[in-house]
Amino acid sequence: MSVTLRPLLHRARPLRRWHAFQAALIGLVAGAAWQVTQPALWRSDGYGWLLLAGVALAGAACRANHRIHRAGPWLLWALAAACAMGAGCGARALAFQSQALSAPLEGQDLRVTGIVAAMPEPAPWGLRFRFAVEQAQRAGKEVGRGAQVQLPPLIELSWQGPRAGTGPGPLPLAAGERWAMTVRLKAPHGLRNPNGFDQELWLWEQGVQATGYVRSGKAQAAPQRLEQTWNHPVALLRQQLRDAIVGTRAMPWSWVDVEQQAWQRARGVVAALVVGDQQAIERGDWELFRATGVAHLMSISGLHITLFAWLAAALLGRAWRLSARCCLWLPAPTAALAGGVVLALGYSALSGWGVPAQRTVTMLAVVAGLRLAGVRWPWHQVWLLALAAVVLADPWALWQAGFWLSFVAVGVLFASAQRAEVPDQPALRQRALLYLRAQALALLRAQAVVTLALTPLGLLLFGQISLVGVLANLLAIPWVTLVVTPLALLGMCWAPLWHLATASVLPLNAVLAWLAQLPVAQLFLPVAPLWAALAAVAGGLWLVLRLPWQIRLLGLPLLLPALWWQPARPAHGSFTLLAADIGQGNAVLVRTRSHSLLYDTGPRWGPDSDAGQRVLLPLLRAQAERLDMLMLSHGDNDHTGGAASVLRAQPQAVLRGAPSPEWPLAVQRAVTGCAAGQRWAWDGVVFEVLHPLPPALEPGAATPRPKDAPNTRSCVLRIEGSNGAAALLAGDIERAQEAALLARGARLQADWLLVPHHGSKTSSTPEWIAAVSPRHAVVQAAYRNRYGHPAAPVVQRYLAQRVALIASPACGAAAWSSARPQQLVCERARQPRYWQAAARK
Repeated sequence: MSVTLRPLLHRARPLRRWHAFQAALIGLVAGAAWQVTQPALWRSDGYGWLLLAGVALAGAACRANHRIHRAGPWLLWALAAACAMGAGCGARALAFQSQALSAPLEGQDLRVTGIVAAMPEPAPWGLRFRFAVEQAQRAGKEVGRGAQVQLPPLIELSWQGPRAGTGPGPLPLAAGERWAMTVRLKAPHGLRNPNGFDQELWLWEQGVQATGYVRSGKAQAAPQRLEQTWNHPVALLRQQLRDAIVGTRAMPWSWVDVEQQAWQRARGVVAALVVGDQQAIERGDWELFRATGVAHLMSISGLHITLFAWLAAALLGRAWRLSARCCLWLPAPTAALAGGVVLALGYSALSGWGVPAQRTVTMLAVVAGLRLAGVRWPWHQVWLLALAAVVLADPWALWQAGFWLSFVAVGVLFASAQRAEVPDQPALRQRALLYLRAQALALLRAQAVVTLALTPLGLLLFGQISLVGVLANLLAIPWVTLVVTPLALLGMCWAPLWHLATASVLPLNAVLAWLAQLPVAQLFLPVAPLWAALAAVAGGLWLVLRLPWQIRLLGLPLLLPALWWQPARPAHGSFTLLAADIGQGNAVLVRTRSHSLLYDTGPRWGPDSDAGQRVLLPLLRAQAERLDMLMLSHGDNDHTGGAASVLRAQPQAVLRGAPSPEWPLAVQRAVTGCAAGQRWAWDGVVFEVLHPLPPALEPGAATPRPKDAPNTRSCVLRIEGSNGAAALLAGDIERAQEAALLARGARLQADWLLVPHHGSKTSSTPEWIAAVSPRHAVVQAAYRNRYGHPAAPVVQRYLAQRVALIASPACGAAAWSSARPQQLVCERARQPRYWQAAARK
């Protein structure tokens, strides 16, 4: 050791206990963050060795406490906690994964007996509900009928309305009821798109390991209600409250001039605030709330639970002081603090015990525990302890956007808090006015600080900024917090107050609708790379710290990379393709140097849900795409279902296709017909329509068209770059159309092929495959779809000609560039995670 350094090391103080604890908390969060980003789980003995490494590091930290510089033990404690947390999180994941649905049981008819484990959610097409399985056996005529099978403890089922040959619609369900029913299950599988929602992680975090639907046709035994149990009393209470709120649709006051539809929509907001049923709020209202930045207020969030805990503690403390015996047994402040947390826990359970509620209750319990223990820690230590407590309970919450919004907001308020001082005034009235003024200014400042700090984080997570969010929240936060929510909660004691709560939602919706119509209400920006986004978050935090404003302004340059970021475009003469993961349907985004084309828009799943709204618009906004053309190959729902949403958001796009009565009414507008021979060029890239023939040239045009005419008239588009690399988008053409293209000598060769008709056995003849001779053939279809796409014979045809066949269920979104025609990138392979479907197989 250097003689120069020895005196310095001797003067170094030993590690204090809080430093070790703080280091362990940081290590715990880091260990969880490391483990949940793993592409695959280790073997159980690997996690055992990791735990032993953590124990060894903790022992080394204890021995090194007085021997080396205090940074050494600090690092050892952090590494020890990280190893222990990584091992524990991995072991939990292994145990959970061991209960997964067995692959041979997917798609089989199973007779299950169990209990409705949560409040059923009504939908336009039927019901969705969680089902706790007690026992299961095979159903039907196949070999092994009646044999007991092992299913995951918790599954999610849908019970759809009547269709031809499927029997009656869903029967009324109540939480806690025991039922026997026939179901078909599959492993959880969600759509995987760049910057998209990870449904598989969400189901994993919820404890759901299989999804499926109820079979109630003539060939299956009818669903049977066995008995009402008391296994889930809170869920049953939530359901009864929800039904009581939304069940009374009629407006009680005839003299109020309000549309019935607006009244019903406001009822949904009240139901969401009382029992946390976010499905009760219509999609249009959610879009309004997101556009104005108040979506966090319209469901039970940390703000509501914190307010409830504060009010409950205040009322309980006042009532406690009325009894001298109670005060002697337990001081009123202690009773109020503990009672507030317990009542907040009850309210969170009533709201459905969602992840935001769990985070808030954990934070309240940590703060209350510290106060009851007489501990006064600095704000950053309290914040870190609450963060570690939430991560310890739910490590996968680290991937939830609401997790970071909640903790960053709380941390910012802690870091920038200023005590509101009221000068000593002789008059009580003046003191009250000054106090109210100080509190109002503090509320305004807190709202401005949180908005400023969270705007870059919202840009990182969602790619959008609500420019009217500050004003909307200044109006909505006090109104929802002090008027709507108390009336909604008190309605549980006296139901007519729900009418007042509903009426109080109406003026708020009107103001928000006016704000949302402003031309600068919302700003969508492309998703910046991680380094630019983190720099912007750091800049937002720096701007709100308690520092002189001259120093705080240094945070502004950190915002610029994220605000001015633009995704790279293809070079002149090149183009890129992105086959989005939209389930059973087609949707391909084509990008050139300065133009964009969207080929089909995927399916429409219900009145309030389609691939355009849920998948394509977020994808387009994340890449800052402004469509020049929307081409609809033909009129089937799985190709045009999202068109209305896309055109509503991108009205400048030219619509091209073969118009048909099957197109949605919202898409019946000026359209350029799709016919062979059409040709245009964008940025050195040539686009050519190969099919269908113009009506005047079509053989047999005077004869009636068959029922499958929409498929046979699909627009076939070929795209070729300046280097000769080409792509072919074939829609739903079938054998006859493939043969006609071959007979006409159409130029079909392509490096990238969108497989016709999703891989149906009616398409992709060997001659067609040989003529196209693609490097990559992409099938856009849903996981375990009822059509069996891609058909096994079709798969064999492509494999026989040594074509790489890629299906969207295994690949997710597929990206390809004409500049690198030999390379295709799957979204699932780009960021693999152990909870994804591919990792479970």
